[in-house]
Amino acid sequence: MDLLQLLSWACIVFTVGMFSTGLTDLKKMQESKSADNIQFLPFLTTCLNNLGWLYYGILKMDQTVILVNIIGALLQILYIIVYFFYTKQKRLMMSQTLAAGMVLTCGWFYFTTLLPEGDTRLNQLGLTCSVVTVSMYLSPLTNLVEILRSGDVRCLSFPLTVATLFTSTSWVLYGLQLSDCYIVVPNTPGILTSLIRFYLFWKFASVSQSSPSYKPMHI
Repeated sequence: MDLLQLLSWACIVFTVGMFSTGLTDLKKMQESKSADNIQFLPFLTTCLNNLGWLYYGILKMDQTVILVNIIGALLQILYIIVYFFYTKQKRLMMSQTLAAGMVLTCGWFYFTTLLPEGDTRLNQLGLTCSVVTVSMYLSPLTNLVEILRSGDVRCLSFPLTVATLFTSTSWVLYGLQLSDCYIVVPNTPGILTSLIRFYLFWKFASVSQSSPSYKPMHI
């Protein structure tokens, strides 16, 4: 097994494992028969991100990117269906899902109709997916600042932090092997934010922790 194939398997295993952490929220909803303490938008935005990267993988004919994001999108759709079944705010959820569908439709029309086939389409899609992924990695930074002030790390999950570090690192190494900056750049913040979380765990180790609501990222 060569290095690229090894990194490919690492990306698949770590990323699918991180996406699967949403099963914890699914179990909570089934046990409580409620979605009151579960956030919906992470499921929706991650699904959109998966579909964007899936199209990128198809254009580039990268089986690793395709497989990971097919599994990721199917898992997010499962979470969304279960959330819809248990939530009391079905109208809000439907409006958010409709808005996401409109964004997806407009994006699909732009990339498939207005852009020529080839490098232009691939590069613009890669840039768009990279920006979305970076924003998803950086969005919790405000929470990390608040944790640094309060010294309370109960809203962080150590296993999820470890999973994010391994996932981001494997994708960065995989992207470097392919010389694909659109894979390397958006996953680098995942490494940085994971290291920041490790520092917070070390600094405030005496504070008890509890698992947070599912907030996946990745490619």
